[in-house]
Amino acid sequence: MRNCQGMSNIVPTSDTRPNVLEHVSLNLRQRRQAAGFSQAALAEAAGVSRRMIVALEGGDVNVSLATLDRIAAALEVSFAQLVQAPHRSVTRIDGLAWMGEDPASRATLLASVDARQQVELWQWSLAPGERYVSEADAPGWHEMLYVMEGRLRLELPSEQREIGRGDYLVFPSDQPYAYVNPGSAPLRFIRNVVS
Repeated sequence: MRNCQGMSNIVPTSDTRPNVLEHVSLNLRQRRQAAGFSQAALAEAAGVSRRMIVALEGGDVNVSLATLDRIAAALEVSFAQLVQAPHRSVTRIDGLAWMGEDPASRATLLASVDARQQVELWQWSLAPGERYVSEADAPGWHEMLYVMEGRLRLELPSEQREIGRGDYLVFPSDQPYAYVNPGSAPLRFIRNVVS
């Protein structure tokens, strides 16, 4: 469970990014039924009211991130699995989870990968034309990349992907890969390694 203290309710928005409440209704109903819970039993297990479960399944309520975390824990699924689009990889969620009074204040859940052992957070920079080559990591490892400045080309055995400023990518790093700065400006990005 994530620490959500101090975060207010999730609010629907007209922002172009999807809102995490869009898929909660369907996911909650399907996962509750698959787990064999009635609405009342899930409410009790999660420590919320039955009315909250009914409203969430009906898609007509604002809810705090902490409440969604408690419901996900009661269903034995991750927060990301509860809010992801159906039939979409949990590694790319891109859901607006919180918005403050000022539209510039926001929290967006970009991606999620289950972690078994360790997580590393790196800040990287590459000069124009620079290249970093890596051997494959152990099976099950993933990398999450977020570009803050410039453009990153990720070269994998089967494809090349380019990620621009403000964009991100999650990929399994149990294969050889390379980071390349194909541009004429400096590249800065965040690298999160998850095993």
